[in-house]
Amino acid sequence: MSISGKRMPVVSVTDRTPQREVQQAAPVKSLQVMTINVHKGFNVFNRRHILPELRDAVTTLSADMVFLQEVHGEHKKHSLRYRDWPGVPQYEYLADTMWPDFAYGRNAVYPDGDHGNALLSRYPILEYENRDVSIHGTERRGLLHCQLAVPGQPAVHAICVHLGLRHKHRLQQLQLLCELLDSLPDEETVIVAGDFNDWSLKADGVLADCGLREAFMDCQGRPARTFPARWPLLCLDRIYVRRASCRNPRALYRKPWSHLSDHVPLIAEIGL
Repeated sequence: MSISGKRMPVVSVTDRTPQREVQQAAPVKSLQVMTINVHKGFNVFNRRHILPELRDAVTTLSADMVFLQEVHGEHKKHSLRYRDWPGVPQYEYLADTMWPDFAYGRNAVYPDGDHGNALLSRYPILEYENRDVSIHGTERRGLLHCQLAVPGQPAVHAICVHLGLRHKHRLQQLQLLCELLDSLPDEETVIVAGDFNDWSLKADGVLADCGLREAFMDCQGRPARTFPARWPLLCLDRIYVRRASCRNPRALYRKPWSHLSDHVPLIAEIGL
């Protein structure tokens, strides 16, 4: 099997927040970052639609950036079946009034709708692109790369990741992630977060060569166990940084989080 390596066009976003406002704002020295696989808005085993509860829970954390995986852009059948299904894409519904900027990378498309990765941001997203890293014949996967304007910083790059289930495929996808990282200026901050499906713990060795460090490894000596949410055994979800530091990483094991997805959310403070 071969990897697609398809790149979607870069989308420039220039009409949300004037750059002068960003330049005049007080410098930002740290960012609170969260990542969660939202399981398409359903709880474990898809028994209940819980997106409104998830939005309430995410809002309480006041994160500056939220990395989302398995988020719906549209689903026609669900919108008819569930009375509380939002009238806007799930990522826009989750953004609410807390995160004025958001970007979506559509990975999987089917007759009733689509899903992919998304980034919610308190700071302006200047441009974004979604890189298709799917392996032919398997589930669609992508790397959503956003460039943000953060006051006092030359640039901050956020890459939302959802990798494949097979080890061989993940290694190819990690190499494509490294190619993306190599194309970014060395002096600019990079934050990579998401669902790596890396139960065999091989990603750190690959990504270390690209200058990335993992938040939980740095602070606690081992990655966080995040799957399944109610009895976490596997370390699937990660937060990596380059040209930044990590402080106080936490895995949100307790209720309500253990009942809002099949993955445990991660949160960390990123020093710039």
